[in-house]
Amino acid sequence: MPETENRTTLTPDTPVQYLKGVGPKLAQRFEKLGIRTLADLLQHYPRRYLDFTHPYPPAEAPVGVECVVRAQLLAKQGGRYAAGGRRVEKATAGDDVATLELTWFNNPYTIQKLEIGQEYYFQGVVAGGLLRRQMVNPQVRTAAQVSAVPLIPVYPQTDGLNSGAIGRCVAQLLPHAELLGDPLPPALLQKYRLPSKAQAVRDIHTPATPQAAQEARRRLIFEELLVLQLGMGLLKNRGSASTGAPMRRADPAPFWASLPFAPTGAQRRAVDQILEDMAGPRSMNRLLQGDVGSGKTLVAAAALWAAVGAGYQGALLAPTELLAQQHAETLNRLLAPFGIRVALLTGGLKAAARRTTLAAIRAGEADLVVGTHAILSEGVEFARLGLAVIDEQHRFGVRQRGALAEKGASPHLLVMSATPIPRTLGLLIYGDLDISILDELPPGRTPVKTRVMGGARRRDLYGFLDREIGAGRQVYIVCPAIEEGPDGGLAPVKTYYEQTAKALLPDRRVGLMHGKLKPKEKAAVMEDFRAGRLDALVSTTVIEVGVDVPNATVMVIENAERYGLSALHQLRGRVGRGAAESWCFLVSDNTAPAVQNRLRFLCSTTDGFAVAQYDLETRGPGDFFGSRQHGLPTLQIADLAANTRPLHAAQSEAAAILSADPLLDQPQHRLLADQVARMFDRAGPMN
Repeated sequence: MPETENRTTLTPDTPVQYLKGVGPKLAQRFEKLGIRTLADLLQHYPRRYLDFTHPYPPAEAPVGVECVVRAQLLAKQGGRYAAGGRRVEKATAGDDVATLELTWFNNPYTIQKLEIGQEYYFQGVVAGGLLRRQMVNPQVRTAAQVSAVPLIPVYPQTDGLNSGAIGRCVAQLLPHAELLGDPLPPALLQKYRLPSKAQAVRDIHTPATPQAAQEARRRLIFEELLVLQLGMGLLKNRGSASTGAPMRRADPAPFWASLPFAPTGAQRRAVDQILEDMAGPRSMNRLLQGDVGSGKTLVAAAALWAAVGAGYQGALLAPTELLAQQHAETLNRLLAPFGIRVALLTGGLKAAARRTTLAAIRAGEADLVVGTHAILSEGVEFARLGLAVIDEQHRFGVRQRGALAEKGASPHLLVMSATPIPRTLGLLIYGDLDISILDELPPGRTPVKTRVMGGARRRDLYGFLDREIGAGRQVYIVCPAIEEGPDGGLAPVKTYYEQTAKALLPDRRVGLMHGKLKPKEKAAVMEDFRAGRLDALVSTTVIEVGVDVPNATVMVIENAERYGLSALHQLRGRVGRGAAESWCFLVSDNTAPAVQNRLRFLCSTTDGFAVAQYDLETRGPGDFFGSRQHGLPTLQIADLAANTRPLHAAQSEAAAILSADPLLDQPQHRLLADQVARMFDRAGPMN
């Protein structure tokens, strides 16, 4: 076992369990935070600080806000036991103007250390009136402690491992911060006036001033974004190899002529861009981004038609069996007039059917293979794969794109996403892809009418649902949870199904779907709804992606404030797929102005790109990137939306570095290459 006190034995890859005071059990808790090695721990950055550098006198402390109050301890009371067995300790601090009443629960040790007449810094949330303030369970520090450590880091934490414990472990390592090495070339440090990596790591964990913390963050954000952009650039370079599927520029006129409707201008433009790429000397690497219902599948069908027409096979990867089956049906309908043979490959296939399908793919008898992750598995061999299409790109990691591409010799790649992202941000995030955008809806799509309402009107709403069902329509009802949350405020979907939906629609056929059902059970419920054997479907957000039921005309979203606007927009897109008037009801009892303004904004537009921009400006990127940022590596400190200036700079520098060293194999870029490998190794596939 290495001794962490002996610096010569420390490496960035030393397991965190060998750190003094950690051991195997605590190491398991660290692993929940993604911390396995000493390098991971040093790069587990604080999310904020408790700032003791600007204390308030008691009378001026803001009420209801976390702050620091500097006051003299005036009195201490003896401890007592309150109802429920909790021990209560009380003290009074203050100055010549006002007092601060202090209360601690089950913490006799803090008050024992305090001395009457001494001045202290109390950190917490202030309550009460102007002259008599209160603070419960404050953190207490002396002037000497504040002078030594003015800003206390607050870390992302987990059960059994709080921020203080993490900070103590980090403090042991800070003298060894040089272990990480500095991946940024000296020229970049000088150009952007950045501190060294070791200095930035020390200052992010134990800043002497707020300015030091800010400078450390600036350096570490730039480094992380540069590593991200280098990784994306390497992927693009890898994907832009000489194509293994050379073909002439196809004329899409025969495909358009086969349709019983006219494509939109946006669809025509996207297909032209794709066909131009596929006729080029390098493999296509393109993202097709379109709002809900914009017709991405039709564009993919045109591309697959062209690839098969040029003598190649096509593959389409979908995230669920349900969506794969739906795509297979749609593509078969669109491509059957050209004699194109479509095969379905999912994990649910029986052994005999799977063997037959695999043989057809291997022999080139299947022109187009539509499937789930099963397409990526061993034993799936294409005779001549020319075009790979990935639907719902955010459900797959960047590695899975490569795995599909490896099924052929540098095939063309088209990835599709129904989550709108503001264009300038999308160009930066998807640095390894060219982008086509579908910004028109096909004719005949009636915009969905959206309304906000409180839960008190639920009975009236269900009366409307009953009338819609009576007119032959179907409805979705979405709940945000399977089980009650810790606040007890969310009805679990099963309870809602039994006590609300079935009770208020007693004569209707109501189904239930949620993420804990087995895939076959989900498929059976969804098929019953698609076939019209269910009138209403109570569901969690598992119905968000790709489900197409033209007869569904109403979407009810309970606890709508729990979702980002982009998620609500995606759910709204499940209705309005036929010619009938369609509705989306956002049910929320949260009357906070910010919540109501967000929900009313969604009522004012059906433009997914406008929705995404609003979410970006008001709530940050999490609502439409999700925790895994659409299959990209998880970022430790950078924010793709808030840090656009360093993102632009990082993209420019990454392009310059890769222009001079396309594979990052020059000695001066070794540490950068290691960082890229480590970042993208952490980016597993999304589920």
